[in-house]
Amino acid sequence: MIAKRSILPIIALSTALSLTACSAHDITQREMSGATHAAAQHTGAVHNTGSGIPAENQSEKRAGNYPVLDLTNKQALETILPRLSRDRVVYVGETHDRYDHHLNQLEVIRRLHRIKPDMAIGMEFFQQSFQSVLDDYISGRISEKEMLLGSEWYDRWRYDYRLYRPIMQYAREHGIPVIALNVARELTDRVSKVGIDGLTQAERAQIPPEIETGNARYRLRIQEVYRTHPHADNGGFERFLEVQLAWDEGMAERVVRYLREHPDRTMVVLAGSGHLMYGTGIPDRVQRRLPVAAHLLLPADSIVLHPGIADFVVFTEPAELPRAGLMGVLLDQAEQGVRVSSVVSGSAAEQAGMEEGDIIQRLNGETVNSTADIKIGMLDQSPGAAVELQVLRKRLVLGEKLLQFEFALGGD
Repeated sequence: MIAKRSILPIIALSTALSLTACSAHDITQREMSGATHAAAQHTGAVHNTGSGIPAENQSEKRAGNYPVLDLTNKQALETILPRLSRDRVVYVGETHDRYDHHLNQLEVIRRLHRIKPDMAIGMEFFQQSFQSVLDDYISGRISEKEMLLGSEWYDRWRYDYRLYRPIMQYAREHGIPVIALNVARELTDRVSKVGIDGLTQAERAQIPPEIETGNARYRLRIQEVYRTHPHADNGGFERFLEVQLAWDEGMAERVVRYLREHPDRTMVVLAGSGHLMYGTGIPDRVQRRLPVAAHLLLPADSIVLHPGIADFVVFTEPAELPRAGLMGVLLDQAEQGVRVSSVVSGSAAEQAGMEEGDIIQRLNGETVNSTADIKIGMLDQSPGAAVELQVLRKRLVLGEKLLQFEFALGGD
């Protein structure tokens, strides 16, 4: 499956008529081309504009300048590799829960690594304060489980780790540094609450001192996102914008800091497409600090095709994670283990006799201290796989009782 990523069709948006090739960091000044702007202004009405040229002729002239994308000019990844291999930074977007997007990211990494092995992978999905944990994992000093616990993956990112696992395993196998790009969640929570100006001196020091706020297209795009949020009518857009700026400036600053500290290395940056499109999230903020050659690739099915949105769009093949085995319980943290807050009707856990209030202390012989322990223990479990649980059940009258369960997992 992964090998097929290399022949996925890729469209170079620089092939559109009336457009010149531009890398992601140059896009910001040309996000709305003159031809596209003219199209937006055209109403179809026929009238004389006073210029001496009939309005219908002006309309024909504008229509002749509309960008045209040749969708028959499909390319495979290997055809654009020579261009990407000359870049210092390659940005590859994603929708976080799309496995096919992550397989595409992996294939870009694999292909570029064969050409230029001195590379790093920058990831939005880890926060900067956990860099030492990633270093230990890549070097082999700690296990995957220790990395997930140490980086607080299930508290801070929460997406199914299996989506990213092939990338992390490839990086570990080949000793490719993985760089945590994201700023601390505690910091963005504070910005959301008090704004950048309300931060303490120590908190403000964790955000880059220079924050660019003048890009109108970026602001408009964030406004569109904001309107989809339930608090959109609370008058808090400026605060929402500041959180996005803290994210994008913080991640860009981390990319630049790594590149300056490692002048012989290149970087593939993996982030949500919203942080990359039009180059107005992370890419232009990297470029402002450190002019570098760069290209931007986005998955086609997560964007509305528009001139300037990316350098290349990739049409990925649908791919799903293997079905996960499910106990059928909802969990809460308990003082000693993990508490079952609810048992799904008809689930494997209910059929085995588990009850609300049970406290899971061991899973397949491993001690359970947190919900993360459960999720890690279930990573490789498929429907039908047998699991063993040690459960503490507390009753007011009968007291505490230690129970053992063994049952086959259900599926989704």
